[in-house]
This record gives sequence, structure tokens and C-alpha cells, in this order.
Amino acid sequence: MIGKLDNYLRFNETALSLRAQRQELIASNIANADTPHFKARDIDFASAMQGALAKAAASGTGVGATGAGQLAATSKSHIQAGADGQALPDGTPVLYRGVVQGAVDGNTVDMDVERNQFADNALRYEAGITMINHQIRGLMAAIQNGQ
Repeated sequence: MIGKLDNYLRFNETALSLRAQRQELIASNIANADTPHFKARDIDFASAMQGALAKAAASGTGVGATGAGQLAATSKSHIQAGADGQALPDGTPVLYRGVVQGAVDGNTVDMDVERNQFADNALRYEAGITMINHQIRGLMAAIQNGQ
């Protein structure tokens, strides 16, 4: 039964997790807008979502659980996977954003692009929260009406 509930909620859970991680990357880009030689980073959300769903379905676990191919930290002093900035903790590769307008100091952050991406991602995150709330309300209604 729990497995069926996990499968029912997996898509939105995965989407929210990836959106939260993407929001952190975009916020990091904005915070480093004045840092010389900083390269703006982002993820390809569509391919990351497909990869995360395929990995979760293959291992039979949800995102965030320790499944096949994921590292388990047994100590707080362990370095998290993806700490090198090349991949997120779930293995999603972090890409460099293309240069829209180069800067003399080598920084590739374009604040207009970053603000737009930040707002778009935040809006989609809120939509994901709304969708998962509707799923949970539907489950609750089925449970309460099935008495």
C-alpha cells in the first residue's frame, strides 16, 4: 500500500526537490553577480526530471532515499556527493549557463536572465506545491468517504 502511495506522489515530490535545488543554484548566481570569474550555473530541468524519475522507478525508492547508485553518509564529516559543484547530491549534472553578455572581469551572470529564471522557477515550485496539495486532499477525501 505504501509503495502505491509513493508511486502516486513520486512525480510531484521529484519535481519539488529538483525545483528547490535549482532555486539554490539560481540564488547562488545572483549572490555572485559581482564575483570576478564566477560562471553562472543551472540544470537542464527536463532531463534532470526524466533521469530522477527513471532512477527512482528502477530502484523502487523515492528521491532522497538511499537507493542503487546513491551514496549514504554515515558521519556528519563526510563530504556530500556533488560538493565539487559539478553535480547535485542526486547526481544531476550542473551545467554552465551560456554567456549572454560578457563582462570584463569574466563573470557570466546576467541579472536580467537570473531574475527571470528565479521568478519562473519560484512560480513553478508554487504550482507543484498546489498540485501535491490537491493529490493529498484527494487521498484524504477517498479515505474519509470510504468509512
